[in-house]
Amino acid sequence: MVFSSITFLFFFLPTVVVLYYVTPRPLKNSLLLLASLLFYVWGAGVFTSLLLIAIISNYGLGWLVHAGRERHSVVLKHLGVCLSVLVSLGILGYFKYANFLIDAVNQFGGYFGTAEMVWSRIVLPIGISFFTFQSMSYVIDVSRGTSKAMRNPIDFALYVSFFPQLIAGPIVRFHEIDGQIIKRNERWDDFCEGTIRFTWGLVKKVVIADAAGAIAVRVLDMPFEDVTTEAAWIGLFAYTIQIYFDFSGYSDMAIGLGRMFGFKLPENFRRPYAAISCTDFWRRWHITLSAWFRDYVYFPMGGSRASRGRTIFNLLFLFLLVGIWHGANWTFVVWGVYNGVIMVIERIAGWATDDPTSVRNPVLQRAVTFMLVMLGWTIFMCPSLDQAGEYYARLFDFSFHGLGELEPWIAPENMVLLLIGGLTLFLPHDFQGGIWIATSRSRGAMAARLALVTLALPWSILLAISGTFSPFIYFQF
Repeated sequence: MVFSSITFLFFFLPTVVVLYYVTPRPLKNSLLLLASLLFYVWGAGVFTSLLLIAIISNYGLGWLVHAGRERHSVVLKHLGVCLSVLVSLGILGYFKYANFLIDAVNQFGGYFGTAEMVWSRIVLPIGISFFTFQSMSYVIDVSRGTSKAMRNPIDFALYVSFFPQLIAGPIVRFHEIDGQIIKRNERWDDFCEGTIRFTWGLVKKVVIADAAGAIAVRVLDMPFEDVTTEAAWIGLFAYTIQIYFDFSGYSDMAIGLGRMFGFKLPENFRRPYAAISCTDFWRRWHITLSAWFRDYVYFPMGGSRASRGRTIFNLLFLFLLVGIWHGANWTFVVWGVYNGVIMVIERIAGWATDDPTSVRNPVLQRAVTFMLVMLGWTIFMCPSLDQAGEYYARLFDFSFHGLGELEPWIAPENMVLLLIGGLTLFLPHDFQGGIWIATSRSRGAMAARLALVTLALPWSILLAISGTFSPFIYFQF
């Protein structure tokens, strides 16, 4: 079940909202937990057992760590954290990376004539990268003393499985939301703001992201001998627009849904394509993932406080993990290393800044950063390194022959929406994220809200009904 589906928009969400607001406060979390489990069962089926294993094991290990703190036992604390990491990464590693590892072993063994390992392909459960990270966050936060162990198992289960952010984030660290799970106030203003934010995210996904995606997919599906330089750059720009509006649209929808139920989920994007360095970009893009790796991996390794050599290693290792987190494919590994190398170069050269006043030409810096990020998306979007190499060849062969075979396949309305998406990148953060539309009391915001609800929302729903929408990109991670 996806947010842009008819089942969710017209049946699941209205039913849960009505039941939530008529349910007595002591039972609200129980209702949300049941709704969240139903939401996951609908899309994941038997893999719901993995979600339950993550919930039950980490709830118990959280109390083991708590007991260690109470008794001042370092052994119990470390044992609880280690077991949590082993269980969570064990689940994630088997279901997400086993196919990749077996394929790599078979490929390597083929060079030496060894027999190929027979292997039944494993299906990747949706959301597994997100709920395993959240589960580990709980145990680690309890061990550090930034949060207390949660007494009520229903409350903890809701933290791990809360349906708005279960499938593709934002990744909520336990200390960011534990107080809201126990006590929160639902206000009419929050509900209205959440509804507008959800609607804005739906429009970003169904209208702009899918229009850009139609162009990007067409270019990737073309035989490479038919892809001209112009078509390659248009396809790459389209994917750059698609992945931002697709993922940030989902995050807006998740944040809006959370607000409708009284939760304030963390922001996940802050004008990433306006970054003045790649270091700045990663402070703006998928913020909750960056924060998770920063707090639980990078800082414990010494971060940037270590020697220069150690800092370089920490950055490269960190972004190797970021790439691997995104998927079991060599493309993601190389993409992670690509970002890590750029971060190291920026750190050594003194370019790792997020302050526009600290650079001579912020416009040029933004243009260079945008180009580096966009070239990185080439590796990310291609299914193999060979195809990525061929795509780079088309980008830089400078054989300008028009759009070639792509031209008949580009719908004019998709090009218009692609340009609108590109222009939107220059707007302030509060507008890009739908925050201004949802919260401002100005006449302009009120007019925008009216247009959003009366024009953009029906258009988005019609597109959803027609079945022209595509799955969210980050569902595969």
